[in-house]
Amino acid sequence: MPREPVQNVAQLSASGSVEVQQDLLSISMNTTRDGTDAGTVQSQLKQALDSALAQAKQAAAPGQMEVRTGNFSLYPRYGKDGKINGWQGSTELVLEGKDFPRITSTAGKIQTLTLGNVAFALSREQRARVESEAQTLAIERFRAKAGEIAKGFGFGSYTLREVAVTASDQGYTPRPRMMATQAKAEMSDAPVSVEAGKSTVLVSVSGSVQMK
Repeated sequence: MPREPVQNVAQLSASGSVEVQQDLLSISMNTTRDGTDAGTVQSQLKQALDSALAQAKQAAAPGQMEVRTGNFSLYPRYGKDGKINGWQGSTELVLEGKDFPRITSTAGKIQTLTLGNVAFALSREQRARVESEAQTLAIERFRAKAGEIAKGFGFGSYTLREVAVTASDQGYTPRPRMMATQAKAEMSDAPVSVEAGKSTVLVSVSGSVQMK
């Protein structure tokens, strides 16, 4: 049997957003080595990483500063004749957590690796809290909008037919102030100066209502 045409249904959407300070800092440190022997290059990278890892672990604290190894690569270097004439590799160590002073001071003390990338984000706890706030705002606005639309068309109320909820965040991170271009010896034991930005968590609610 043919379905009856849907009548008195309105499509609408609403959103809610909350701006919050980024509370998670991630600093990656790396180094490269090259030589004629792959084993020697790999050994040099391991020594540099092991030294940095041992020093970083002394300051590690759950949630405040986590320490993990990052990317490791070792690949051949070719000469003009197409033959391998050496090897080049790199290794990475990542410091991440909520204790910015602990992370930056540790990064400044590590001598076997150099500063790579500095990034800010929202922790899972911060994101969940803010997303919940934004979702509450979005739902309230959706309900208010649905009521206004129903009233505008001369209906007394509405019922929800279907709804979709999506969340996203947009962050602005200012460029870290750091002595990346100075010699490593000059920044020995000196904390890297960084400043977190803010993220805006946006939750959108879209769907349809049956006006009654």
